[in-house]
Amino acid sequence: MNLDQIQRAVFEVVRQPLTEDERMRPLTLDGKSTTEIAEKVIKPNDRLTSVERLEIYNRVYWFRILSSLADDFPGLRAVIGQEKFDQVLLGYLTEMPSESFTLRDLGSRLEKWLRAHPELIAEHERMALDMVRLEWADIEAYDAAELPVLTQNELGSLGEDPVFHLQPHIQLLDLAYPVDELLLKVRETEEPETDISSNVVVMDSAESRPHKQQILPKTKKVYLAVHRQQYSVYFKRLKPEAFALLRALQQGQPLSQAIETSVNWSGKKLERVMEQLHDWFANWAELGWFCRPVEK
Repeated sequence: MNLDQIQRAVFEVVRQPLTEDERMRPLTLDGKSTTEIAEKVIKPNDRLTSVERLEIYNRVYWFRILSSLADDFPGLRAVIGQEKFDQVLLGYLTEMPSESFTLRDLGSRLEKWLRAHPELIAEHERMALDMVRLEWADIEAYDAAELPVLTQNELGSLGEDPVFHLQPHIQLLDLAYPVDELLLKVRETEEPETDISSNVVVMDSAESRPHKQQILPKTKKVYLAVHRQQYSVYFKRLKPEAFALLRALQQGQPLSQAIETSVNWSGKKLERVMEQLHDWFANWAELGWFCRPVEK
């Protein structure tokens, strides 16, 4: 076997889910013998067999990605509980293995996967999906691009019916539950379980990782902007008409059309929207939400 074949064989085994007792599986998911693969690519030593040596890497890989995904979605755990959350982690990572060089992208397909597996979130399906959307938006907002800010003076010189450009990090969410409040409470009461800057991860049993039981919120429409300032992510609630206006601007509609979209979508009177327009734009400009368009 050449180096490329060895690397692929090792990775094929390492990325296999562990057994219930956290050991390496005897067979890969497509039916290949892990013992045969291990003996082809790694030599035993005086203390460990080929399988035992490769099992170390299999366990470290899975502990790491499970821990990373759990750290990214503590709000989902608060909604569905630890037992269901563990099932979600294992099921998702088994069916949707990492396709990226960075752990940051692990949860990118979680919302879509949960929609295909509603039985795991059946008791609180909409709230769980709202929470996953919020937690992924938080990740997106944290490291999305930030373009040069459009100043208030520049805003005034854009013409009669300008097209505004929003910062790429701004995420707009239409939620059925106030999961922003719940997530902030979860973050206040739970200590991080891993040191992200470290490569050492210790996985404990669910019983040894107690989490404070959160009181789940009742349904309430929330319109939210998730945005970044000075390397920190913030949640800002919006009025329905302001949310609709921002979303229309984000879609590239000129101001006059965005105002019309806001009125039609929110059901608010045109006069009410126009009365608030100046204050909204002053606030959004102060937050640095408007940016110069990317030159092509």
